[in-house]
Amino acid sequence: MLETSHVKSLKCRECDREFAPTRLYACEECFGPLEVLYDLESINLDENSFRKRPNSLWRYHELLPIEDKTKMVDLGAGFTSLHECKRLAETLGLKKLYVKNDTTNPTGSFKDRPATVAVSKAIEFGFQAVGCASTGNLAAATAAHAAKAGKPCYVFIPSSIEIDKILQAATYGARIIAVKGTYDEANRLAAQVADEYNWALVNINLRPYYAEGSKTLGFETCEQLDWRAPGNIIIPMGSGALLCAIWRGLRQFRDLNLIDELKTRVIGAQPQGCSPIVDAFKSNLDDFSPVERPDTVAKSLAIGDPGDGIYALKAIRESRGTAEYATDDEIMDAIKLLAKTEGIFAEPAGAVTIAVLKRLLESGDVPRDEEVVCCVTGSGFKSSETILKSVERPVEIEPSIEELKKLVKGGDYSGKGENNSLRCTGKEH
Repeated sequence: MLETSHVKSLKCRECDREFAPTRLYACEECFGPLEVLYDLESINLDENSFRKRPNSLWRYHELLPIEDKTKMVDLGAGFTSLHECKRLAETLGLKKLYVKNDTTNPTGSFKDRPATVAVSKAIEFGFQAVGCASTGNLAAATAAHAAKAGKPCYVFIPSSIEIDKILQAATYGARIIAVKGTYDEANRLAAQVADEYNWALVNINLRPYYAEGSKTLGFETCEQLDWRAPGNIIIPMGSGALLCAIWRGLRQFRDLNLIDELKTRVIGAQPQGCSPIVDAFKSNLDDFSPVERPDTVAKSLAIGDPGDGIYALKAIRESRGTAEYATDDEIMDAIKLLAKTEGIFAEPAGAVTIAVLKRLLESGDVPRDEEVVCCVTGSGFKSSETILKSVERPVEIEPSIEELKKLVKGGDYSGKGENNSLRCTGKEH
């Protein structure tokens, strides 16, 4: 067992009623969503507490809801790099820029964080199988951790998601149920399944515990900034859960005195083709209007009825932050800009933060003399089909130096250019 369980209860985010930390996921009084409440006074941590701990999110085990250490399903998620982007900052005219690079997680996205916690909790609770509703990344993450745990896995996805994400989850052994409709329709079907079978649908009937994994992205950012909170942090929003979790994590670090102060502006980023939270923020509303048919290249963010939308709005306003969208063209440009300046290959849902940062710098909503952390949440290999449409095709030549010289003479292939590619035709030997 862990040294001590610091989980106090499950607390309703609407009426504040508390419940025992069981397999409950909605308030029995008002049906509001629940979140894990910790006894922070029983937790004694300082900077030295983490020096010999594993370089994974489990280094923060006191603030995660697993009671039995033997039930942890660990693929090494978390403690990804906080990459200082000097070239990109110079290009954008920004004083200090970091990318929290979650493309290097075990299955290539930040979803490994909630998946490792949720699957562990499913094992602890004795569920027969695990699964999820997903736009792709959570499907892969849940399937991988289920494979590690030796549990059957069922994932419900909209049939329109990228083939790379289906391939990844299927390779891990998951049963893929592709729903002819939107993510929200797949999610509704998964919710019915959760009531019918003894399955842990991690982002449905284990959602209070699942969401706790994502806040470790905020913990790590503070630790990697030498135990201080960032000035601004830009976070992609699909359901809004990641933004809410990071803000909760930052506040927990403040309450434990692991950071001196919390003046972080939390900034939400969405694609224009599915931006219900951003639209509500810009209209100064407390609730959002669902998007019935999302239309965006950022398919991981194509959630028209975000479950944590109203709470994301509250977090943004509480932090004196803002919210902005980016067009598909801006997102695709951001993918290439980040790759060319910093060597980080992001999927559209990750690069949306770079595209939004560019917009906010141009509008003055983020001053250029401030520090910004952009959360890049998924690898470009997740969306190779989509990204391939926006890159130049290779130039073919015969395998001779004369042919190469002609090409160099006729274009920018001197080593200074960044856009072009060469491909020789001929046999390998």
